[in-house]
Amino acid sequence: MKLLSRITLLLALIVVLGKASAQTVYAGETTVDKNKLPGLYLTLQGDGKQLEKDWEEQLKTYGRMTASRGTYRVPNADIQSVSPEPINLTSTVKSTRTSATIFVAFDQGGGNYVTTGNSNYAAAERLLKDFSEKSLFNQEVRTAETGFDEAQKSHQKTVRNGERLQREIEQNAKEKERLLKRIDDNAKELEQLQKDIEANKTEQENATTELENRKKNVEAVKAKRSN
Repeated sequence: MKLLSRITLLLALIVVLGKASAQTVYAGETTVDKNKLPGLYLTLQGDGKQLEKDWEEQLKTYGRMTASRGTYRVPNADIQSVSPEPINLTSTVKSTRTSATIFVAFDQGGGNYVTTGNSNYAAAERLLKDFSEKSLFNQEVRTAETGFDEAQKSHQKTVRNGERLQREIEQNAKEKERLLKRIDDNAKELEQLQKDIEANKTEQENATTELENRKKNVEAVKAKRSN
């Protein structure tokens, strides 16, 4: 129950943070290979390395992607929602353990970048917000799966412990059965020993009588010779 409560609380926090981060899209500039590019920024809360991987997978859906030192390029990117014409997309990602900041520049050709006030700026902004929502969902799924895996491992552990305890009970019962048999055998052995002792007493008495008779016989034989 405690594990379930923690998972529920964590999911709730992710939802709150995710909704807030989904709106963190703003216009700005960055320098790539000494060239200042205008574009859009998106900041997300969560595992930065995982968010960067998610963004890489997203970029691959637009066309052939190349990556070098945190800079991603998709020449002739096919992003119909932003422009019916191919786009030269350039993106950078700065990730930490708890967040990732994504920058994207959409070059529609000839240095015509998507910027604030541009007719397709809203579409580019929507693209990043959609990715933010998708990332949030993926984080929720991963968190839920992690919680499920932990619960499954805990369940398997308790099952194994139960099976071990059952085996120990069975072994204990067998040991009890062996001990009871030994006690029974011991009692029978004691009874036989007592009988053997009584028989030995009788044998000793008989042997003593026989010894005395033999002694008297020897004395009688010697007495005849003296006469």
